[in-house]
Amino acid sequence: MVEAQTWTTRRMSNPRLTADEVALEIPATPPGDVRHWQPFTSHFSPAMVTAAIIASWYLSNIGVLLLNKYLLSFYGYRYPIFLTMLHMISCSAYSYGAINFLDLVPLQHIHSKKQFLKIFALSIIFCFSVVCGNTSLRYLPVSFNQAIGATTPFFTAVFAFIITCKKESAEVYLALLPVVFGIVLSSNSEPLFHLFGFLVCVGSTAGRALKSVVQGIILTSESEKLNSMNLLLYMAPMAAMILLPFTLYIEGNVAAVTLEKAKGDRFIVFLLVGNATVAYLVNLTNFLVTKHTSALTLQVLGNAKAAVAAVVSVLIFRNPVTVMGITGFAVTIMGVLLYSEAKKRSKVTSH
Repeated sequence: MVEAQTWTTRRMSNPRLTADEVALEIPATPPGDVRHWQPFTSHFSPAMVTAAIIASWYLSNIGVLLLNKYLLSFYGYRYPIFLTMLHMISCSAYSYGAINFLDLVPLQHIHSKKQFLKIFALSIIFCFSVVCGNTSLRYLPVSFNQAIGATTPFFTAVFAFIITCKKESAEVYLALLPVVFGIVLSSNSEPLFHLFGFLVCVGSTAGRALKSVVQGIILTSESEKLNSMNLLLYMAPMAAMILLPFTLYIEGNVAAVTLEKAKGDRFIVFLLVGNATVAYLVNLTNFLVTKHTSALTLQVLGNAKAAVAAVVSVLIFRNPVTVMGITGFAVTIMGVLLYSEAKKRSKVTSH
């Protein structure tokens, strides 16, 4: 039974629903695949450019989380599927412009029906993850949402073992224990815990991990390999088409309702356009951070980003937190850092 829609703004409250990080989980692109944007970078030192890109990545990631939370929980815009579809349309348009007009990367083409079907399969997993993430923000505070999202390495290791039978070292598996233990602590002490929101957020986190594993399997040949910008260019419109029938069936005539609302409240137009734009900037800056640093640096920065986003959300939305919840989040982040170090040492010894 679908929840009755309401536009009532709920200020200083936290509805019992959940949402996930809308940021799209797109794979890292090798630096060699990128064209240098000389007109911009030639005027600044490499260190200044890298610092600016990292700051932009942080702002866009945290910004899209806070905007999603405000729209879905406080503003009363209870259409997470339609919101995700707007993100996909935005990513399609901006990706086309970035590749075809700004020449950030060379345009790559889909060469076969088989490759198209593989990308379509990834789009389905991607849709599931992002919709679950957005939905979870309706029920859970951003701080708890980020704590759950930090467990992605655990699900990645599980899916890699189940699907590819890839085994990690004992040190890597031991590092995953505090990741899970921290979430158990946070869940037991979360004042605004919501079971459905928790399950949806876990589903979103698992979906991101599954996508990364499946992507590594089905897009490995040189003829099918796409850099992250081109993959987003093809995945985003597919995801929008997949989401369209679901938003019409589950959320009703949401487009007409949104237009009607916009006639009396122009602020909703600003929120939706801004939200969709920032959602694309998450992917663009994710790509640029990897280009100017490395995939490992991006992972470390991502761990710190989760903690920063949690603190900022508590300061803005004033959701209650407990000492045990903070401790659990810290244990999870520490486990992720240990996991990253263990993986790095494991790769060194294997070579």
